[in-house]
Amino acid sequence: MPPHENTGHPRRWAILGVLVISLLVVVLDNTILNVALRTLADPVHGLGASQGELEWAINSYTLVFAGLLFTFGVLGDRAGRKRFLLIGLVLFGLSSLLSAYAQSPAQLIAARALMGVGGAAIMPVTLSIISNVFDPRERGRAIGVWAGAVGLAVAIGPVLGGALLEHYWWGSVFLINVPVVALGVVLVALLVPESRDPKPGRVDVLGVLLSVVGLVALSYGIIDGGEHGFGRPVVWASIAGGLAVLAWFVAHERRSDHPSLDVRLFRVPRFAAPVALVGLVFFAAMGVMFFSSFYLQLVRGYSPLETGLLFLPFAAAQLFFAPRSAAMVHRYGGKAVAAVGLTLTAVALGAFAFIDATTPIWVVLVFFFLQGVGMANIMPPATESIMSALPREKAGVGSAVSNTIRQVAGALGVAVLGSVLSAVYRGDVEPALRDLPAGAQQAAGESISGAYAAAGQLGPAAPHLIAVANDAFVTAMHWAAVLAAVAAAAGLLVVARWMPGRSAAPAAPAPAGEPELAGTA
Repeated sequence: MPPHENTGHPRRWAILGVLVISLLVVVLDNTILNVALRTLADPVHGLGASQGELEWAINSYTLVFAGLLFTFGVLGDRAGRKRFLLIGLVLFGLSSLLSAYAQSPAQLIAARALMGVGGAAIMPVTLSIISNVFDPRERGRAIGVWAGAVGLAVAIGPVLGGALLEHYWWGSVFLINVPVVALGVVLVALLVPESRDPKPGRVDVLGVLLSVVGLVALSYGIIDGGEHGFGRPVVWASIAGGLAVLAWFVAHERRSDHPSLDVRLFRVPRFAAPVALVGLVFFAAMGVMFFSSFYLQLVRGYSPLETGLLFLPFAAAQLFFAPRSAAMVHRYGGKAVAAVGLTLTAVALGAFAFIDATTPIWVVLVFFFLQGVGMANIMPPATESIMSALPREKAGVGSAVSNTIRQVAGALGVAVLGSVLSAVYRGDVEPALRDLPAGAQQAAGESISGAYAAAGQLGPAAPHLIAVANDAFVTAMHWAAVLAAVAAAAGLLVVARWMPGRSAAPAAPAPAGEPELAGTA
């Protein structure tokens, strides 16, 4: 084949637009719900959900989504990626409709779990279809657009959620998905070509089951520990059990003659290094996004809509820099671009250790922008390195591994940094609560949200309690920010030691001598 001939699909850029629409609805839904939690807790205007029910309204989605991502990536390669994308979109639309009209917290939790099934079918195949329809020389740019869409959706979700809640009822944050999904289904049916692994072979049933059980058990332990603390045996039993099953999965895959994932790939630096990088970055970033939302809404007093708007510098940086990162990688190499991106991200996350209740808000916006620039130059080269380590027909596996690591690491970041935040906050605020009524003591000692709720019942003592709670939260935020910055900085060690530079040019198949995915799903 002549070197100038483009092997991509003639409609590849239109197909990318359709995939971005499909992806936006999945990622938006994860962030849009956060601003609706207070309304859902209201017994008059919402469902009267308890704190635990609110947490599971978010986590039922994450648990199912993380548990099924890898399996659905594998099965999408086998059964047909377009088919899986259409099934996922229809499931996501129906479960969004069920969520919007849920009559109780239990119904909402169940509908959100079903939404996780749809999301897990959509996410990995969007990336694997990109790998299939784009020439390897254009794939980095396309993945940059894909990564930019993820960053944009993360940031505009709170803005859209806040705007909807100002004008409509809480169900509108789910109902908004339905017309977008309907448009996506029509466009996918018309434009996206079907593709699958041409040599599927036998299904690795035991491997698929072990991956689901292991990921669900690990994710459940992480989520439950973040909610109720890591001091209970059931949490560690779930985490240890999940890790043990995943170890069994690895051992089984090494012995199998038709593995769903060739674990030898983790000996290939351009696959293993970016997978580790993705995990570290999302551990740090999702934990900081979690506490910065509380900082802006409670300590600084911004509304949900205003808080969402304050995340726009992060979105703008993602939108502008992610599509251009492929050109930067081509010019300077993936190692250099990822190192600069990691440095910016670590600096931006660590900067929260110096932010307090009176820091000018423009300073906070600058750090959000820097974080956006940093992550825009980490994710595309990392994702491209992962995808280029695999042949096109196995793209769903690479996509699923990347997305599964991202979801589990993000959940772990929220859980671990959230636990650090809670522990430091409680330790700092406790001495100031001794003279308060028992109910106010318990509420204010649990969280800054509880302190604000308790302050509403205290009269003249309220300003003092709010000041104490704000100080304790800011101190806790500083500790969590330092931990996040250390995690991001650890990624620099991974990049320096294992990330390939310019010499490892992306290619469609794995080079000779490096392990490819054997067998099938």
